[in-house]
Amino acid sequence: MAMKTRSPFLYYSHDFFYLLFPLLLPVLLLSLSNWLRKRSLQNRCYGPRSYPLVGCMVAYWKNQYRLLDWYTELLADSPGGTIVVQRLGAPRTVVTANPANVEYMLSTQFSNFPKGKPFTEVLGDLLGHGIFNTDGELWHTQRKVASPEFATSHLRRFVLTTLRNEIEGRLLPILRQEARSSTVLDLQDVFKRFTFDSICLVSFGMYPGCLEVPLQESRLAKAFDIAAEISARRGAATLQAIWKIKRALNLGSERKLKEAVGVVREAVAEIVREQAPKGGDHLLARLLRAGLGEELARDMVVSFIMAGRDTTSAALTWLFWLLARHTQAEREVIREAQETTTLDYQGLMGLKYLHACLCETMRLYPPVAWDSKHAARDDVLPDGTGVTKGCRITYFPYGMGRTEGIWGKDWAEFRPERWLEGRIVSAFEFPVFQGGPRQCLGKEMAFLQMKYVAASVLKEFRVVLKEADRVPLFVPLLTACMGGGGCEGRGEGNKHGRGVIV
Repeated sequence: MAMKTRSPFLYYSHDFFYLLFPLLLPVLLLSLSNWLRKRSLQNRCYGPRSYPLVGCMVAYWKNQYRLLDWYTELLADSPGGTIVVQRLGAPRTVVTANPANVEYMLSTQFSNFPKGKPFTEVLGDLLGHGIFNTDGELWHTQRKVASPEFATSHLRRFVLTTLRNEIEGRLLPILRQEARSSTVLDLQDVFKRFTFDSICLVSFGMYPGCLEVPLQESRLAKAFDIAAEISARRGAATLQAIWKIKRALNLGSERKLKEAVGVVREAVAEIVREQAPKGGDHLLARLLRAGLGEELARDMVVSFIMAGRDTTSAALTWLFWLLARHTQAEREVIREAQETTTLDYQGLMGLKYLHACLCETMRLYPPVAWDSKHAARDDVLPDGTGVTKGCRITYFPYGMGRTEGIWGKDWAEFRPERWLEGRIVSAFEFPVFQGGPRQCLGKEMAFLQMKYVAASVLKEFRVVLKEADRVPLFVPLLTACMGGGGCEGRGEGNKHGRGVIV
């Protein structure tokens, strides 16, 4: 009778398991601990109802054309002013309107919340390695070079001289001509043309001629518009993989983006080559003198044009629309402007009520509706919301401007006086210009430009809306704009001596 035997391998495998188990146990426990910790972080949240695999995709899809208001409604119901949005095809996203969270991510823990690769990838084709699209040492180098340049009185004088020439020599003559005619004038289009001309002159001493009569389309400006819109739609895409596939295959909107970016880069590169040897007081010359290479200086200038053009034109458009609907505030701005004899630096700084109107405008209609960072490591926000590594964290100026806890029960009212009542509003309650180390370098320049335009126009003209009862769409692209045209109407005479533009 044959005798059954056991394979020696069984003995060896048992021995191997007993030897390996003590080594594996700490790894298993650590993995379990990390999983439980991340699960705990993710569970400490409020947001739209999510389902396995698809997350909140259904609700997101239903609200895709009203995301701003949907997020605002969810935030109003959230105890901490923060929501978590989880959906198929996108990273876990924390959206907050809580000033403590905003300060934590923009200042207190700045190093843990860079823009991150997902953000820089979306805008990389257009902005390259410019200051608005980089992190770490590259960002620090550009910030270190640019900060002193924006603080100089020489640049301020150059900006004010440029504004005076553009406003008195081009903007006001166009408005006078339109006020005498019976044509419809789209102020948003005029302001976009004005700000593009101005920012190009300030950035690299080049005049693109957008306000030349008759008004014609600038190839460079149009390329900027196309590139900005498609880049924005990348970031808002329901499935990020779609635009990446289209880019790889050079199809549809991605093909248009590639062509538009090519126009922008070719034009700016040519301007840099022409202007670099000449020097001057414009920003490009200052950056080159400070030691930046031509390619990096080009990317920085493209970033400044993108930031400085559409943000100020959007804010001005909404300002004139709001003033046309609030005549008492308009009268106060006009009185203040007429009492200011000279629109120099001191005169513009003294326009306190106009400054309050601009702040109130940007509270309700911020030029940048939302901005995102990405967590470098696990963290917990001050309100207790858990953040995992790689998570997108979005602070939400549009929703913050509609938060009762920040602005009171009258948050929906246009009331400039709230900015003159002695309350100090922090950059983290009103993060229109960001805050912390990345606070906008051009903040003062933007206010000077907006005040100069508003005071100059309102001294001479009255703005009347073509459709006074219509509330235009707020369109949140890279920078927000007014949908369907801005302040449209026709010009006519004014018995009070101020022309009328509509």
